[in-house]
Amino acid sequence: MKRMYFVVNLVAGKAAISKTLGSIIDEFVREGYKVTVHTTQSGEDAVEQAVYACEQGYDMLVVAGGDGTLSQCLQGVMSCDRKIPIGYVPAGSTNDFARSLGIPSDRMKAAKAITHGKPVLCDVGGFNGGYFSYVAAFGAFTNITYETSQKLKNVFGHAAYLAEGATQLGTIKAKPLRIEYDGNVIEDEFIVGMITNTASVGGMIKVKDFLLDDGLFEVTLIKKPKNKAELGKTALALMKNDTTDKNIISFRTDEITVTNLSDEPFRWTRDGEYGGNEKVNRICCHKKAVAFVIRGKSRLPFVKD
Repeated sequence: MKRMYFVVNLVAGKAAISKTLGSIIDEFVREGYKVTVHTTQSGEDAVEQAVYACEQGYDMLVVAGGDGTLSQCLQGVMSCDRKIPIGYVPAGSTNDFARSLGIPSDRMKAAKAITHGKPVLCDVGGFNGGYFSYVAAFGAFTNITYETSQKLKNVFGHAAYLAEGATQLGTIKAKPLRIEYDGNVIEDEFIVGMITNTASVGGMIKVKDFLLDDGLFEVTLIKKPKNKAELGKTALALMKNDTTDKNIISFRTDEITVTNLSDEPFRWTRDGEYGGNEKVNRICCHKKAVAFVIRGKSRLPFVKD
């Protein structure tokens, strides 16, 4: 019998996973899995449980939670020599990476996609010795996901992020940075930077022509606008994925270094979680590093048995 380790974040999103948890476990058991369930107890608990699942020889790790919980499990899997496939039941407020993988937002459908799906190899981002599944970012609004309280997220869902973002409109500051990639060097002041491998960020910003297994990131940098009117125009262009705006720089690369040229630290996020405030930040792509179990039409080739 195949062994599944099931990590569940009961407070992710609007804490609704508990309503279908029994049915999800029943689906896994009915399809021939011996299921061990662990509910997360702290911020780093999911990392430790993913390591445990790999080291104890489980056939699959399944994660029910938001993008942050998935990212924590990914940290654990990437730290192990034996990397087991990951199944994902999205239960957060935005679920960007699930959307990129083509995983249904309906939790029961996502569970069935795991039991009837196949593993596909995906790229994984490396960030200062850690890892991320779909985005590493800095600047305006990128701290919203981890600074908005879980209580507000549970009550208002995605609207809680928008409300928190509105409070930051008057405090946007540009950051003097050096960007190095593929022999190129850019020095300028930026208000936002995103290194992504996803169809969307924050459920709002769409990314076109991305591939999850090509070994490349999509990089988007927003230079400091001259005034509020120009800021609004650039923000609108970003939402429409219009990279012709003069303040938007975009390119693809497998490795990038971002250096803070000021004495004032600034914060990064990784998959919506706090990512540190190092002066020099090195981001690289681990091509086809981890398998995710999905079903149906996909832009990714299935792993051959």
